[in-house]
Amino acid sequence: MENSKPTTKRYYHIIGLVMLVFFVISFITNILNSIIVDVKDSFDLSLTLTGLLPFTFFIAYGIMSIPAGFLSEKYSERTLLSVSFLVMALASLGFALVPQYGMFSITLFTLGCCMAVLQVIINPMLRVAGGEEHFAFNSVLAQLVFGAASFLSPYLYKYLVDRDGTQGDAIAETLRSWVPENLPWVSLYIVFAAISVLLFIYVFMTRYPKFEKTEDEKAGDGSSYWDLLKNKWTILYFLGIFCYVGTEQGVGNWISQFLYQYHGLDPQTVGADTVSYFWAMLTVGCLLGLVLLKFMDSRKLLIFATAISMVFLVLALTGSSQMALIGFPMVGFFISVMYSIIFSLALNSVKEHHGSLSGILCTGIAGGAVIPFIVGGLGEMTSLKSGMFFLLIPLAFIFTIGFWAKPLVNNKTISLKKQN
Repeated sequence: MENSKPTTKRYYHIIGLVMLVFFVISFITNILNSIIVDVKDSFDLSLTLTGLLPFTFFIAYGIMSIPAGFLSEKYSERTLLSVSFLVMALASLGFALVPQYGMFSITLFTLGCCMAVLQVIINPMLRVAGGEEHFAFNSVLAQLVFGAASFLSPYLYKYLVDRDGTQGDAIAETLRSWVPENLPWVSLYIVFAAISVLLFIYVFMTRYPKFEKTEDEKAGDGSSYWDLLKNKWTILYFLGIFCYVGTEQGVGNWISQFLYQYHGLDPQTVGADTVSYFWAMLTVGCLLGLVLLKFMDSRKLLIFATAISMVFLVLALTGSSQMALIGFPMVGFFISVMYSIIFSLALNSVKEHHGSLSGILCTGIAGGAVIPFIVGGLGEMTSLKSGMFFLLIPLAFIFTIGFWAKPLVNNKTISLKKQN
């Protein structure tokens, strides 16, 4: 049959599409880190209500990750991709037309649901389109694309809100003219709507090969989830993913507000740049982590990286403005290896139902909803600085994983010692 050997042919147009989807997911997801101060000021929000914004976005991941797996078993990639981008376009345009706090919350939740569906679809697509033998390389490339988008998105924000720097720029001025004068950042969602429409057209017109999922990629039935949830390791690793994503977003979401509140640094310039550097360093750290994992046990690397992350977080929160500008990006650098290590330790700690386990672990992305919200709530009751110290707690839990993890299979390392 034509599709009996899917790895014999590489579908470069599908690889390109997957990379583009990764870029868009990251670009739209992490823009919230840069605009959080503007959103707070525009709608006159408390820190608690501000913290609800990432909550509404990331809780959608927790709600939709497992259902998205079941949807992927029933509907084609073309259908799910097309519907997701169409809904994203409508949600983004809806907020641009009605720029209110309630509408923004609904938009973020809708975008989060669509992102969860996209994440479930594109990894099996990448495996088949690029060939199983190239999957590891293509996955790393996808992470680089993801990081590049997170690095670039703050610059689009700066471009659209900088009236002085873009005076006379027809594109920027036109986009700003379509939204209230005091809310120039809302024009970002016009751009997102346009991008989503273009991708809707592209994925609808694209020809797709037949994607045969491996056992690890299948959603599994209800009994497999129940069996896993009775296993203590499933719960512990779920908490690990929950803590990692919560820490990542807890730092990223509050960097700009922290620099503005404690050091008087402009969120539209210095704040946006620091958020961009945070994501850039996270990407660079991911590459270094891939190299180190060839020479170190992943548990030891996790212990080392977590300890250094905690040190830089404390320095960023207690030091001078210059220390904060260095410390926050360095936190991004050292936390970068955590997600992949925790995920791989989890998969290597159970013998079966890996597809269902992946779905459970992905619901841990909801940590990006809960932990930044807790930081905001504590910041409201005490101070933002005190609230951000709470991030040491999820980091402490991640630190312990390196000691209690007992994978059935350890990561393969290269010994530099000469063999007799």
